[in-house]
Amino acid sequence: MKKFSTILTLSVLLAPAAFAQNASTKASTSVAPQEAAASVALSEQVIYKYLLAELSFQRGESFAAYSTMMALARSTNDARLARRALEFAASGSLPGEALKAVRLWRELAPQSDEASQTLTSLLIANNQLDEAKAALAQLLSSSGQAKLPAAVATVQRQLARVNDRNRRQTMLRELLEPYRDSLDVQIALVQSAMVAGDRPTALREARAALDKHPSSELAVLLLAQIIENKTDAAKLLADFVKKNPKAREVRLTYARMLIELTRLPEAKAEFAQILKQYPEDQTTLYALGLLAAQAGELKEAEKYLSAYVRTLGGVPDRERDSSQALMVLAQIAQERNDIRGALDWLEKIDSANPSGYVVATLKRAQLVAKSGDVENARAVIHSAEVEADDDRVKLIIGEAQLLRDSGHIDDALKLVAEALETRKNNLDLMYEHAMLAEKANQFDLMERELRQIIKLAPDNQHAYNALGYSLADRNERLQEAYDLIKKASQLAPQDPYILDSLGWAEFRLGRYEEAAMTLKRAYEIKADPEIAAHLGEVLWKLGREDEAKKLWRNANAADPKNETLKGTLQRLQVKL
Repeated sequence: MKKFSTILTLSVLLAPAAFAQNASTKASTSVAPQEAAASVALSEQVIYKYLLAELSFQRGESFAAYSTMMALARSTNDARLARRALEFAASGSLPGEALKAVRLWRELAPQSDEASQTLTSLLIANNQLDEAKAALAQLLSSSGQAKLPAAVATVQRQLARVNDRNRRQTMLRELLEPYRDSLDVQIALVQSAMVAGDRPTALREARAALDKHPSSELAVLLLAQIIENKTDAAKLLADFVKKNPKAREVRLTYARMLIELTRLPEAKAEFAQILKQYPEDQTTLYALGLLAAQAGELKEAEKYLSAYVRTLGGVPDRERDSSQALMVLAQIAQERNDIRGALDWLEKIDSANPSGYVVATLKRAQLVAKSGDVENARAVIHSAEVEADDDRVKLIIGEAQLLRDSGHIDDALKLVAEALETRKNNLDLMYEHAMLAEKANQFDLMERELRQIIKLAPDNQHAYNALGYSLADRNERLQEAYDLIKKASQLAPQDPYILDSLGWAEFRLGRYEEAAMTLKRAYEIKADPEIAAHLGEVLWKLGREDEAKKLWRNANAADPKNETLKGTLQRLQVKL
């Protein structure tokens, strides 16, 4: 039986050298006081038997080592030797002997918590559950009110090893029943029922806990977690904070739940209330800042997020991703054309946050490049300190895109090609290489790369879509283009950009009504200007010119610089 041995992680308590001291030396004081033995005369026979046991164990003779050490423990009444005998039995997978050893250890050190818990663990491992239950009942009864929470946690931990779920539940309920008035006990009963998948019992116990302790934040939070209907749970929390306005954790949970229910104004009001009580509460400042940014209230977002960053004092936030707040602040600064301010925020995101650091580095490079200084933008990327090769690949792709956007297509192609030499079959680099090749009108290279990606990753919808769209957009091999995009759509049926490609292929094939339906579906999922350009052209072809113009006006208002939209309007000679 191997199971019981995993429970024990006991270390050697007595080294052979300890017996080389003078015979009058007392027991070591490094062990727990409850296990310290009275002075033991270390006769030659005691030393001999101890060394014999240790040598037997080193030779792999676990039973002989156990037997010798147990006899020595009994003759000396030394709990430490009984504990060592237990280690020998555990290492030799001798469950019956281990149980004997731990019983002796417990007998010789009745005040040792470790001995008691180890005995209970071995009783459970050996399925001697009645005796284990009695030991746990003794633990609870002797704990007293102050130590009851710790005793309850020990009971839960020990019973978690009982394989029979029903028996485990029954034992826990019976053991804790005399202490039901304790909140810790009621919470333990709720948790146990939830682990067992018994939601009705968990709900009943949680309601009883709150009835008994109506001002307990823990009780109401536990009940709210179990209630399946979020609206009902939110009402429960709302009623609680009305009666207990300083209950920060409950109000915080309530505010988060309101966000889940998309009741954003109410959520903001709750967060604002928390902020009145706790002006530097990081969670609240962070939440209010992101909610304001989402609502387009940029001044409010900047106020809250900058205050949140100040509270950090340069120390990383272990609970939240502070890089998100810094990215939003950088975006706000950029929108008012404060490029230096945006860069300052981005520079606060360091390599301690790898994912945020890479994104921030690329954003910094983009801002520098927009001023026309491409070389310094590339220097920003080259100076980044990253360890993971995946992060290095992201930086290479970002640099290639900087070169592409600045008109240096050949340099971008060369950069990615060189990266592929040492990273064969890296799908991200291959895809970027293909897209750059298309931009450079090197369609054969583009197709080779995309087909290789499909060969290596048959479920990569982006490769199918990119190849199919390129063919359709060039009005070449239209049925093949359609089949490729259809495959991509099967792999990702709700991807609006793949639906856009599919609708465009249908348009090229002359299936105008189908194209209109497909593109409309894509636009409903994502109101993207490029999708609007394609849908508008199909509607224009169908004679629905007013509808097309309205669509194009909306898209132009959202993104007046969109190249696809501008090209469509110019080609069709349409003035909005």
